[in-house]
Amino acid sequence: MSLSTALSIAQSALMNTARQTSVVSRNVADASNPDYSRRQAVVTSTAPGARSVDIQRAANDLLFRQNLSALSVWSGQHALYSGMDQLGVAVNGVDDASSPSTAIANLQQALQLYATSPSNQNLGASVIDAAKQVVRSLNEGSRAVQDFRTQTDGQIATAVDDLNSLLSQFQDANTAVMSGTRAGTDVSDALDQRDALLKKISNYVPVSTFTRGDNDMVITTGDGTTLFETIPRTVTFAASAGYTAGAAGNAVYIDNVPISAGAGGNTSASGTLAGLLQLRDGVASTMQSQLDETARGLITAFAETAPSMPNAAGLFTWSGAPAIPAAGTLVNGLAASISVNAAMDPNTGGSPTLLRDGGANGAAYIANTGGASYSTLLVAYGDRLDQPMTFDPAAGISATSSVSDYAASSIGWFEGVRQQASTASDAKEALASRSAEALSNATGVNVDQEMSLLLDLEHTYQASARMMKTVDDMMAALLNAVG
Repeated sequence: MSLSTALSIAQSALMNTARQTSVVSRNVADASNPDYSRRQAVVTSTAPGARSVDIQRAANDLLFRQNLSALSVWSGQHALYSGMDQLGVAVNGVDDASSPSTAIANLQQALQLYATSPSNQNLGASVIDAAKQVVRSLNEGSRAVQDFRTQTDGQIATAVDDLNSLLSQFQDANTAVMSGTRAGTDVSDALDQRDALLKKISNYVPVSTFTRGDNDMVITTGDGTTLFETIPRTVTFAASAGYTAGAAGNAVYIDNVPISAGAGGNTSASGTLAGLLQLRDGVASTMQSQLDETARGLITAFAETAPSMPNAAGLFTWSGAPAIPAAGTLVNGLAASISVNAAMDPNTGGSPTLLRDGGANGAAYIANTGGASYSTLLVAYGDRLDQPMTFDPAAGISATSSVSDYAASSIGWFEGVRQQASTASDAKEALASRSAEALSNATGVNVDQEMSLLLDLEHTYQASARMMKTVDDMMAALLNAVG
């Protein structure tokens, strides 16, 4: 081997070692970055030496796709569960303290006390106060549901804006990958950025990808709707300024295709958008319907009756009074409009004795024939609260129930769905965490391994340096001998 060949080999080894050291140092520096994939400088032997030919980026397409899917399903589940927590407190209060069910139970107790001493007007006033609390619970609950729907609408609008922004950033990253691939340069950083954006996009909608020539990537949603192909597809949504009971929310469109809302406590929603749509148009709307049906049941239970006369609104009234809402038929917004009959409210000049005697709708409805000790009506009202009546099945609860049981079942329905959402959220979060960990193990950086490699490179560098010094000494000796 000539001295010039030996010198070339030593120089090549030093350059290769320097490049490998740079790659390893970068790996160590980004070891804590979850969006960074490990690089490896691949060296091939050539005559008369060795040179670095490529920097390879660790990748595992199968684990990456599984991680994207897990992120989507957890994001949808988390959106549902966290939203239900907020909605439950807003409508029913902490430990259901301000729920209609609790208020109705207090009304029943006040009514029973009044029935035992119907001549005591203070007890009559207590019944009216308890009725007002029932009304307040329904009114405020209805308002809380619609405020929640409006807030959720705003969250959907924000999510849509974020998704459009991410798609725009993805276009830039994809263009950088394609340009670098065509030029034959290292595109590892651009690939990292593109994969990181895919993870963020999958938080909003489920994604599926495939790669074309020059590393050009196409994104579709879980149902096959194109989300990105060369350019981003537009995601659109028209937010509403406010909601009323029964009003449908606007859909989210991807390239003019609507996103489907999730269903069930262990929701079918993949991505935050589907979870928020389920909250707004599924859970919250059903809760509103149950409040409306509870209000209708109360108006019916406390209706005044008289021979040859239609039933008329009694203790509880509404905008359609004196008529009673149709049996078994949901009246949207009834919980927001129900009120205590002013004729029985002492604060508005009324008298609680009308509850005891009847007659809030005229003399034809007076039932008291026993004087101040008359309690038949009061007992009858208490019995009606526990008597089965027909409810609209569209509200999501059994069609036949008593008013008090229906209000309690409403809480049971909500808590049942919330418990399912909580359990599923924990399970899906664990799956997302495990899939991320598996992906990290396959493509991430092991600092111990990199430090060990760095020591090997240091030894290689030292050997190359010694070789260069030896060659230098030999050439110096040769020149001295010639001189």
